Amino acid sequence: MNCRIIYLVLIVSLTLTSCKKTEVGTKKDMRIAFMADVHLHDIYSTFLDTDYKGIRNPSTGKYNTIRTMEAQLHSTRLFNENYFAFIAALEDAVKKGIKLIALPGDFSDDGQPMNVRALRKILDEYATKYGVTFLIITGNHDPVRPFDQEAGKKDFLGESGQSQAIMSEQDLFKVNGLDPIITQDIKTWGYSGVLNELSDFGFFPQEKFLYWETPFSNYNYDDYNLNKALSISKLSQREYPISENLMVPDASYLVEPQEGLWLLALDANVYVPTKSANSVSQNPKNYKGASIGYNNVLTHKKHIIQWVGKVAKEAQKREKLLVAFSHYPMVEFNDGASELTKTVFGDHKMQLHRVPKGDVARVFADIGVKLHFGGHMHINDTGIHKTEKGNVLINVQTPSLAAYPAAYKILTVQSNDILEVETVPIVSVPNFKELFPLYEMEHDYLAKSKDVHIWSQEILNSRNYREYVTWHLKEVVRLRFLPEDWPQELKEQFLNVSGKELLVSAVMDRDTLKLQKKLIKEGMEMIDFQAWNGNDFVFDFHRLHNGDHLALNDIGAKRIQQYKILLDVLSQAENSAMKNLARDFSKIFQKHFEGAPSDHFLINLKNGEVEVIKNN
Repeated sequence: MNCRIIYLVLIVSLTLTSCKKTEVGTKKDMRIAFMADVHLHDIYSTFLDTDYKGIRNPSTGKYNTIRTMEAQLHSTRLFNENYFAFIAALEDAVKKGIKLIALPGDFSDDGQPMNVRALRKILDEYATKYGVTFLIITGNHDPVRPFDQEAGKKDFLGESGQSQAIMSEQDLFKVNGLDPIITQDIKTWGYSGVLNELSDFGFFPQEKFLYWETPFSNYNYDDYNLNKALSISKLSQREYPISENLMVPDASYLVEPQEGLWLLALDANVYVPTKSANSVSQNPKNYKGASIGYNNVLTHKKHIIQWVGKVAKEAQKREKLLVAFSHYPMVEFNDGASELTKTVFGDHKMQLHRVPKGDVARVFADIGVKLHFGGHMHINDTGIHKTEKGNVLINVQTPSLAAYPAAYKILTVQSNDILEVETVPIVSVPNFKELFPLYEMEHDYLAKSKDVHIWSQEILNSRNYREYVTWHLKEVVRLRFLPEDWPQELKEQFLNVSGKELLVSAVMDRDTLKLQKKLIKEGMEMIDFQAWNGNDFVFDFHRLHNGDHLALNDIGAKRIQQYKILLDVLSQAENSAMKNLARDFSKIFQKHFEGAPSDHFLINLKNGEVEVIKNN
């Protein structure tokens, strides 16, 4: 080979090396999956301190420790089939070549040892087999209280379809029917048990991390090494005063898993002390639950705010892409309709107590947080908050895998300023029908017991997981939301009437000719509104509230067009107590059609704009 050829080969090699460095330097096509609210429950659990194996499944011969269908259909989440959905989501992510997966809280169903161990086993398998790095942060279901607590559930499925109580100590609560099963594996772990079992997934420093710190670290980026990080990472060194006498752990951490990417995992659990609290920090009865999130962070966890501000400044200084994630939303998630929702449903309905105040978004935006991924609400949404100082915080709500619309998010980093977010629905889930024979047995038992609030057996006809979670939401609306949240006046007006009757009653004494012209212009007739009824109207409101843009195809363009006409008529209703309620509800419904893109979109962190990507 002559010198000229050698020289050309060397130049090409150096050019390719230079291009590769440039690509890594801009973090192009770095991808992170966010899977929120997995609520993993070990349906194959074997208890360490009892011989109880659960109930035998006649279709598989396996024993299952599962909750009843009745319990699932009164809850905003599934307890059982989400086990299969989580596996399906992980399989989908690794097929896409994703090596970094974040779990923004509620990764377990109440932090029981049986469930946390099962989660660790699954994560270990995918970490070993596919080289996936998992980074997780705590939610209000893991841990339920900051320290271990005796606990249990009354509604496991037992012999002959009856409910079976399983609890951590005898006489924890009163049960009827089958004798309770007693096991320590059903207690709820506090921080120590949860974090130590899941120590390999971000909560503690690892050699493979380029950087790792907590709000309590005493080193900086320039003098970082693993030994320093390990020396300050013990949970006993990561506590803060929640009151004058009580100290509780904080699981927050910052990690650089890949060059140039800073993931900020925020533990926004705040366990406010009860009025009867004593001075024993480890007593779980001293604390309330942590479901409120950032509203309480502003008042009880101010050290987090100071630390986040410091981290944001360092990220900007060092040209790191900072992406925050936590269990709770930082921005209002009802498309700006929260105040109207209070007017219609009441302050404590529709999970309104979980809506973050405007101060939350303002504070975090002004200290430098631009992008945050949250969970908790089991909804799909994108919230954008612009402050008076001109800062913008974009909050991406990741849906739960245990509820409609059942999806996860993929963040693709195109540059430090341009990011792509794709929402991946989980539609086909292998084995999701595996437990159905047991539910058939439960339904037979309830039918023989003449239970008047029996769940609909039609859910067992679901052809795929997407249909199944849709049916789950439909039954939760019927069995829980309508009885507990909906005003009687609206139920009387909307339910059990056709869409045509709803439209006619809404227009009443007003200009019907104007309506007829509008229908003709839209290519519709009054008879088209006969295809659905008020029950469908109410269900689709909840479907849109949960799924946002993911629900549009499920509802269908024609139905949406008809809804918009009805909502437009209702929004112009004449003054009266009844009409005002319907008018305000219509405005809430309309706002859910007008939210920021939440399916597939681009984020420009430089100007805070979100632009929809139209899928082919």
